[in-house]
Amino acid sequence: MHVSLYVADLNKSVAFYTSFFGQEPAKVKPNYAKYVLSSPSLIISFVENPERVQQHFGHLGFQVETKAELEQRLAVARQLDLVAKEETGTACCYAVQDKFWVNDPDGVQWEVYYFHEDADFNDPRYEAADASACCMPPVQEQKPLVQLADISIMSSSEACSTPGSGCC
Repeated sequence: MHVSLYVADLNKSVAFYTSFFGQEPAKVKPNYAKYVLSSPSLIISFVENPERVQQHFGHLGFQVETKAELEQRLAVARQLDLVAKEETGTACCYAVQDKFWVNDPDGVQWEVYYFHEDADFNDPRYEAADASACCMPPVQEQKPLVQLADISIMSSSEACSTPGSGCC
């Protein structure tokens, strides 16, 4: 898999992602950096172009294979003061997961999660104020938004657990 993101400040992004990924970039050129990760298998590049940075596209993330790997990655992220949020046993995107979240310098949310099992529902917390990460409104529908502390979320009348609602 390859992902390319526009960033406002390449130096800040390289510092963040070097900490988050635990390795140096494979390539750094003017206004460009690329990481080649083996676990998870990902090639991700960053292009410095502040005018093209886009917020609120959703989030990025990766699933780890074991609970021990999640705990190890979480310990490192805590030590580096990268963790924005931790969740244990949450039912998000119709799956029971343990996870943690980090935010890059441009506000891109990343989740690192361990999948326990499928679930028939989403955690009700995602219908409230912290729904910004897990559940995203479907692209084809315009949902009313509520503004709370500069975070756009679905209104409480829009249940995220509805099939076809746009959740992961």
